[in-house]
Amino acid sequence: MIHGSSALELVAGKTIFDYADSLRVRVPTSCGRTGECHECIVEIKRGMEALSRPSEPEGFLRDNYRLACQATVVDATAEVEFAALRRQPRILTDSIRREVRPEPAVTRHGDDVCFGGERIDGYRGRILGLAIDAGTTTVAINLVDLESHQVLRTASFENPQRFGGSDIMHRISYESGPSSGELQKVILSAVNFEIGDMVRRMRLQRRQIYEVVVVGNATMRDIFFGIDVAPIGERPYKSIIQTELEQGLRETTALNVKARDLGLRVNRAANVYGGPLIGCHVGADVAADLLAVGMDPAAGPCMLVDVGTNTEVVIGNGERMLAASCPAGPAFEGGEVTYGMPGYDGAVESVVIEDSRAICKTIGGLPPQGICGSGLVDLLAELRRTGMMNEMGAFADGSREFVFAPEAGMSLSRADISALAQAKSANFAGQYILLRRFGLPLHQIDRLYLAGGFANYVNTANAVAIGFIADIPSERIVKVGNASLEGATIMLLSQAMRRKMEQLTRRIEHVELETISDFFDIFVEGCMMKPMPREFA
Repeated sequence: MIHGSSALELVAGKTIFDYADSLRVRVPTSCGRTGECHECIVEIKRGMEALSRPSEPEGFLRDNYRLACQATVVDATAEVEFAALRRQPRILTDSIRREVRPEPAVTRHGDDVCFGGERIDGYRGRILGLAIDAGTTTVAINLVDLESHQVLRTASFENPQRFGGSDIMHRISYESGPSSGELQKVILSAVNFEIGDMVRRMRLQRRQIYEVVVVGNATMRDIFFGIDVAPIGERPYKSIIQTELEQGLRETTALNVKARDLGLRVNRAANVYGGPLIGCHVGADVAADLLAVGMDPAAGPCMLVDVGTNTEVVIGNGERMLAASCPAGPAFEGGEVTYGMPGYDGAVESVVIEDSRAICKTIGGLPPQGICGSGLVDLLAELRRTGMMNEMGAFADGSREFVFAPEAGMSLSRADISALAQAKSANFAGQYILLRRFGLPLHQIDRLYLAGGFANYVNTANAVAIGFIADIPSERIVKVGNASLEGATIMLLSQAMRRKMEQLTRRIEHVELETISDFFDIFVEGCMMKPMPREFA
């Protein structure tokens, strides 16, 4: 049995969970390993045929995913390799901070804890809150003291919904099928598991958590709250909540639900607030970004690019804002590329080519196990800089691949480059079209804010060189880290800021890229490995 660099001899009758215990791999469960909680999902990298047939509790899983408590070794002569879905990604510590006047919805009045002025509990020694950024790939959580207004602890883990697909359209398709409800169940289970771990480490109690703020794109947020996401997957790509707002049935796209009704294991009376949506796929995570960077009152035009499986672009100032969602896909986050992986230990994170040889740096200084997004941007830019690859993504010597880590047998193939070019082009098209519609050349953009975990580590000069981001001078590019988590934290601490964002999101103009008449031409241009034009015809 293999997990990472560790291995144990196979014994018939043992479950994957038994091996996880022996290898000290953290796999969550809350049902005593009976298959009822659906939390212990693992990915079988190889050796599926050596395991028992999927059991009834595993009926919701597809492809090579299994429940660790159900998958039992039946062939001890084979090799089985597995990976837990709750791997620990690199947590962002370098993130923008915005000071706001604290005005939390939950306050202490003598011996009472009150929400909106009404008593919900007796004082238990602390008043805590959670800010959650539920991303497609990664979930990040801040545990906040609502009395001192300080972040006590930050946690982050891979979104366990990956078995339902690596992008939101696949998640919507999965959720619309016979296993509807499983994606909400697994994300709530994972968050509950993390809450338990956080309060245990801090010697606190779940019952001291009185409010939770959740942000994410429209699909991730609505799945979290158990809202039907099928309408988001088909034209006009709108959440049911957005449609109800447009019909005058509600005043905001923000949500308020009690923890006891959602199944979130905090104080049962706690309020769970879902941040407001901007429009279609542009969700509450981008609203949180805007709040974190303070873009709403900006004196000059600014641009925000939140890079992810779905990249979102916003451009404007306090008077006018445009927004668009770019379906980039998972190529830069570990999917669709042969040796691609998320930003975990062992991932190649930067590359320099000297004398036709790649010099790689990995996260944690470990032997290379794959290459993450920042490494892929570097590799593409270096292949162009050295002339080893042309603008079309073809190798100059006519080869089909470039070996970047010979000691591990890892290479970048022509097919990999094609997948990366299309993902890059989605980002290119969104930025280009919004800049053109806003009507300003690049030199009049005051700031380009880069948000998201991947963007936080990317070499901006290399990203500009291949047309991944707009060709804006480096001194105007500001990396803001996980601005969505910071914005969610601000919403948790300030009712005034919540109201402000609920109002602002209603004024932002959403641009549906696919309806632009020359979108295909722009997309084809964006596939080229060269900088974005500085003027927009």
